[in-house]
Amino acid sequence: MPFIEESDLLELHKDIDKAQIINERLLDQIKIKNKELKSSKIQRNVLGATTALFIFGLLGLFLFNAGRLSNPNNHLEQQNNLLVSIDSLDAIKVRIDNLREQNQELSLVKEFYLAKNFLEKEKVYSVQVKSFVDNNVTLASEALTNTLFVKTNPFYSYSLGNFETLKEAQLFRKQLVDIGFKDAFVASYKEGKRIQIEDPY
Repeated sequence: MPFIEESDLLELHKDIDKAQIINERLLDQIKIKNKELKSSKIQRNVLGATTALFIFGLLGLFLFNAGRLSNPNNHLEQQNNLLVSIDSLDAIKVRIDNLREQNQELSLVKEFYLAKNFLEKEKVYSVQVKSFVDNNVTLASEALTNTLFVKTNPFYSYSLGNFETLKEAQLFRKQLVDIGFKDAFVASYKEGKRIQIEDPY
């Protein structure tokens, strides 16, 4: 049997190890290339399927629209849809107008209560036109603006107008006397109570 030197044996093992490492690297590169080929094949298949679906979708849409356009009843349906849309727009406009009116009414109510609060705190002049023994609510509603209905023992007095100055109240009293309220007189009020009867002239 031939004899191999130990150094030659070591060199041979080193060569085998190097060859094994090179083979493992080549196998890794082959695996990587196979993965790249598989992924590119999958991408080509997905792209092809997507393109085919897109083309079929466009073709279907084209055929659907062509069928709808050839149907004469379809034109009437589109007009009816347009009429329904216009009707619903009119309904919305009416609703908006109603809401605007309600908003204006609420603003007037708010202004009325703000004015009433102001009148209760400030001294105002008004023209008393009548006094009643009983509280006759039918003649004096709190909803009436520019009126005062005050209890002055033992009577309830009904006054018209709310004026900041005595001169304005006196001028209004003269107009009321001219139209038939001969007993009308000017009084000053504060916090909802009569303070005094003022000079009528």
